[in-house]
Amino acid sequence: MRRETAPKGLSVAEAAKRLAVEGPNALPQARRRGTLALILGVMKEPMLALLLAGGVVYLLLGNREEALMLLAFACLSVGITVVQEARTERVLDALRDLTSPRALVIRDGKRQRIAGVEVVRGDVIVLSEGDRVPADAWMVEARDLTADESLLTGEAVPVRKVAGQPTDARPGGEDQPMVYSGSLIVRGTGIACVTATGKSNEIGKIGTSLGQLETETPHLQRQMRKLVVVFAAVGAAVSIAVIVLYGVLRGGWLDGVLAGIAVGMSMLPEEFPMVLAVFMAMGAWRISKVRVLTRRASAIETLGAASVLCTDKSGT
Repeated sequence: MRRETAPKGLSVAEAAKRLAVEGPNALPQARRRGTLALILGVMKEPMLALLLAGGVVYLLLGNREEALMLLAFACLSVGITVVQEARTERVLDALRDLTSPRALVIRDGKRQRIAGVEVVRGDVIVLSEGDRVPADAWMVEARDLTADESLLTGEAVPVRKVAGQPTDARPGGEDQPMVYSGSLIVRGTGIACVTATGKSNEIGKIGTSLGQLETETPHLQRQMRKLVVVFAAVGAAVSIAVIVLYGVLRGGWLDGVLAGIAVGMSMLPEEFPMVLAVFMAMGAWRISKVRVLTRRASAIETLGAASVLCTDKSGT
């Protein structure tokens, strides 16, 4: 423990200036998609696009029963997926609010409670048992202070903190002068000076690296697309052959075009993408009943294909 004169902290004007320059103390997040964007994103899936195209073609050919069936299943799948994703986005927004705690800071020599997003580099924060650390900071004073850093390290055992100068130490060590954003103070009190906020702190670096991951199309969807492409090519070849033979042998080119379209559509496996799209959407809806969030219905396949679950000793 190290005692010093009571710090005055930043002035309100200086804190406002740093907040304007460095931005809020929050993790960067992708722009939230509206309902129209969600619908367009879902409809870009080749499987749903094929269903909609098939329904439109059947409607143009006058086969209303087939058209209405395909369009109904496509709309049902789109509706379930959009509702599920919109619901998940709202829940994730609520979770982000929970991860941005309020902070007790010293500004102009006075203690005041502010939103965690308003904490800036150089702020002096007051920590006590039960507080969630709002940003990475070094301990100016520490009185029997321990912190739970399992959010960053996976280790459930709290670590002891001591007063000292800023270091480049990583989370998880004993007797370090650094506390990290997102960790929980489980015992003691202390005063710390903020060194990093937002995407510059340790948890922000994790969020930034996760944002750089590229999503991959699930294996089943890739196989389904290949199958649809093969059937579409065969169907197109047969349709052209029907049109040519009909026109040459009977002389009715218009009737030949209609016959060729009908034969081609009958060869397309529109049931496959319909079943896949509907079952993926229903899978996302069913696991939401056990409080599992699914941002993309395609993740259901990946979850279903998992055969081994690996955890370390702390159950991370």
